[in-house]
Amino acid sequence: MMKRIYVNITERINWLWRLLMTGFCFILFGVGGLLLSLIWFNLLLVIQHNDNKRCRLARHSISFSFRLFLFLTRKLGILDYHFDGLDKIRADKGCLIVANHPTLLDYVILASKLPDVDCIVKSALLRNPFISGAIRSARYPINSDAETLLPVCRERLASGHNILIFPEGTRTTPGQPISLQRGAANIAVRCECDLRIIHITCSQKMLDKKSKWYQIPPKKPIYTITIGEQLTNENFAVDIENGHAIAARQLNRQLTQLLTPSN
Repeated sequence: MMKRIYVNITERINWLWRLLMTGFCFILFGVGGLLLSLIWFNLLLVIQHNDNKRCRLARHSISFSFRLFLFLTRKLGILDYHFDGLDKIRADKGCLIVANHPTLLDYVILASKLPDVDCIVKSALLRNPFISGAIRSARYPINSDAETLLPVCRERLASGHNILIFPEGTRTTPGQPISLQRGAANIAVRCECDLRIIHITCSQKMLDKKSKWYQIPPKKPIYTITIGEQLTNENFAVDIENGHAIAARQLNRQLTQLLTPSN
């Protein structure tokens, strides 16, 4: 009986500690993003006049800050994470990286290990003062206009850059099947690039579509990022008879199956 009470008290203290440290890390993340936007990225405009070099410095700065943030969350016992097959994606060139999107930290974890990757972001994020500076400095493609997005993606993929996209467009709604927008499939078909599949899972319910930051799980969550198979362009090449639209619909159905978590 006493042992059970001790265990319950220990678990409660651990939960309270993780709650407090989660709040601390969210504040730190916001302040850090604001300082990067207001100070560091503006300083880069002064010290580095080459656009490409400045963009690369900005992206590596973002990746480093994410690694530092995740190191802190791991040391404080808030969460843990590990990659499976990271070397595969580091060898990719001119590839569209397609990932599911279960939680708020998915991009943070991926970008911490992939500093040079392009990431397609929602235009609404440009109004966020904490991250808008990072988006502009890193020159991430914006999904506000398909007519301008596609040429940008084509140019960057042709140059050997990898592009990360979450085809759901937002975090997965818990308890519901994933639903993909057709943007990723259209880019892959029309730009004739290869695809790399990434599966992200979290052992606990945390920071999903319906969760607030303070609704932390009873146990420390563990993220698993699995670098999956690569689909070469030959797998979904456009049939002259069917055209791009049908090829994109077919590929989108295939991606939905590949990104759906297996039970």
